[in-house]
Amino acid sequence: MDQERASLAPVQAPSPPPSRLESSPSETSALVAALPRLRHGSVMVIGDAMLDRYIYGTVERISPEAPIPVVSVEREVAMPGGAGNVVRNLTALGVPVAFVSVIGDDQAGSDLTALVGGQPNVEPWLLVQGSRVTTRKTRYIAQGQQLLRADREECRPVHPKLKERMLRIAGDAMAATNVTVLSDYAKGVLAGDVAPRLIEIARKAGRKVIVDPKGADYSRYAGADIITPNRRELAQAIGMDVSNEAALVAAAVALRDKYGFGAVLVTRSEDGMTLLDAHGVRHFAAEAPSVFDVSGAGDTVVAVLAAGVAAGLDLALAARLANVAAGIAVGKVGTAVVRDTDLMHALSTHGGALRKIMDAEGAQEQVERWRRMGWRVGFTNGCFDLLHPGHVHLLEQARGACDRLVVGLNSDASVQRLKGASRPMNPEAARAAVLASLAAADLVCVFDEDTPETLIGLLKPDLLVKGADYTVETVVGASIVQAYGGKVMLADLLPGHSTTATVAKINRRQNS
Repeated sequence: MDQERASLAPVQAPSPPPSRLESSPSETSALVAALPRLRHGSVMVIGDAMLDRYIYGTVERISPEAPIPVVSVEREVAMPGGAGNVVRNLTALGVPVAFVSVIGDDQAGSDLTALVGGQPNVEPWLLVQGSRVTTRKTRYIAQGQQLLRADREECRPVHPKLKERMLRIAGDAMAATNVTVLSDYAKGVLAGDVAPRLIEIARKAGRKVIVDPKGADYSRYAGADIITPNRRELAQAIGMDVSNEAALVAAAVALRDKYGFGAVLVTRSEDGMTLLDAHGVRHFAAEAPSVFDVSGAGDTVVAVLAAGVAAGLDLALAARLANVAAGIAVGKVGTAVVRDTDLMHALSTHGGALRKIMDAEGAQEQVERWRRMGWRVGFTNGCFDLLHPGHVHLLEQARGACDRLVVGLNSDASVQRLKGASRPMNPEAARAAVLASLAAADLVCVFDEDTPETLIGLLKPDLLVKGADYTVETVVGASIVQAYGGKVMLADLLPGHSTTATVAKINRRQNS
């Protein structure tokens, strides 16, 4: 009993209560300052790679063959899942990654190899085992609901000869990187003695190991520096109650002591995270304003945590960043990644308006979230240089005809090509900020092309809006929108307002 009390003593010291980031400007500033440092480390990821497929469509009838919905497929998306999703999140942060895994000699394996190879800053070591099936998960989604998930997988250990080759490659990759992540999805790559041997190799190389665990036997991960179970996994691994905060902390202490972990980071879904290390216990409140999809959120946590540790951040600071990233991840669709720009927006102390400004990829994810909520998305575009009442009138009409409005904004280079070297009068950052401050604009996306055609094709808005000085036939993107059933709207113009006329008037006054 005395020994048990001694082991609990460090966590009885007062610890910061759960609080949201906004309550502590100094902590938020520290997180913002840490973001550029994430790129300074490198990570080796080894674990179970899989192929995630998302098949999107609509359901308008029930099958006459059985009482099941008929999905009319509209599009398909494939991306790396499992350990591959950890890699995607790391590369999205600009972190160099070495990735070691085993795939099958099949089409899914080829697709996965191409997807991983297409990521920036990745050195992939996807070893092929001829008789193996590459794990793939196919999700069917309609009207914002997941109707079915079909899995094809093989969970047997890697062939012994291939295992030894994999361990040699992993050892070399560890020596060239700062931190090692074991991403265990129990599909066989880390089965048997692989995980303990990797931890021993890392210890000899002086590298820290972060484990995203699976199953109830945590003896395989003994001696790891950080382990990241969720609440259910913690209860399963240690056989203790975790129904309240005190019980969860006791279970985490028992787990750390039993297996010699340096730290335990417990992800607690809507209750945030709890970090237990040699300094005590810290609780981080959930940072998710809304939850759309929890798929891959754990991968995001591990990736951001690993990036922070690799960059030399204090563990608590890295965990806080991972907590913020988790809140962003569950607000996205599918196994989506979290970028440093997403983190910066979430940590922004400038209020909500600037968070409306997104790049094309971020805009696509946001539009998909709105669409899953059943909202009608509109789109309009322009240079919006010297914003005037005519612009506001058009934007308000557009917003009134939809549930959410995306405004495409020509970049400075685009405006110069269209209007001449003397334009724009205001740089794109200023124009975007002014647009974002308007209630009519729900999202602002800058594009560099001469026309928004590519952006329209990416976002697929339900409604495309331009001024009545156009005809439907001359509106850029109209044929794209109409091809998939969208509508084109010509908004009324407010007479007497023109940026070109205003600029000409200014020039005349300057020259007079």
